[in-house]
Amino acid sequence: MEHEQSHRLGKRRRKRCVILIVIVVLIVIVIIAVVLGLTLRQNKSEFESTFLSRCEKFDQYDCKKVWDAFQQAYVNKDPCKVPVEAYDPLIAAAPFKPQCNRMMFWSKTKDVVHGFTEKRDCFVTLEDTLLGSVLDGLTWCGKEGSKDTFTNGCPGWSDCENNTVRSFWIRASAAFADVACGNVTAMLNGSINTPFNPTSIFASVEVPRFIASRVKNLNVVMVIQKNNISNCTDPSLKNLRQSIDTGITFSCKDVSESQIQECGSKPEIACGACW
Repeated sequence: MEHEQSHRLGKRRRKRCVILIVIVVLIVIVIIAVVLGLTLRQNKSEFESTFLSRCEKFDQYDCKKVWDAFQQAYVNKDPCKVPVEAYDPLIAAAPFKPQCNRMMFWSKTKDVVHGFTEKRDCFVTLEDTLLGSVLDGLTWCGKEGSKDTFTNGCPGWSDCENNTVRSFWIRASAAFADVACGNVTAMLNGSINTPFNPTSIFASVEVPRFIASRVKNLNVVMVIQKNNISNCTDPSLKNLRQSIDTGITFSCKDVSESQIQECGSKPEIACGACW
């Protein structure tokens, strides 16, 4: 009899333990779900806040309209199936304006170029425009079945061809190049084997859009560093010369990075005398 009662008590205890464990597990799951949801919402609000605050630094734009056009490109879509043309409404909402003789393009020289343009108002890069400035350095994507903007779990640049971020920069680069006019400048990297790489956005997207009726000259600044392995005599520059539209004159000049930095720090040096 005592053995039977003891067995029943043990069975009840085990049952209670199982129930308690189940309850604890459910509580943990709920907590994780709440925290994850708050995190995603925080990321979303932080991204939108960053977008709008950067946008508002530019006059004459309806930033809410620009944000809505931006979201239209990728929200509720597979982040690897966002074609370049999905950003057409965004480009229409914030079109690029021609800035003849001041437009600067670059390939593998982002830090050098922006280090210069941040100090001197000589040139304008894509990242100095509204759309380029707003999205520079950011990662975003959507997901099928969701109206949210995500900043985590998005595909990287090379993970798939039509990913959210890559498609934007290709579309924006094309639109920026479409309004290039007058004397156009490009900074290329003398520290790599192929300064004019045919797979780069500059070579594959921007250069083909330089039209002789708008662009008079393409002036290449080859950034020379201590470990440089290329210069203006590199064979890839011959390919660049052959790629540009007939009627556009071409020039290339080797310029040390230190010279560019010095010019950026000395406003008394005229822009045209930097190289």
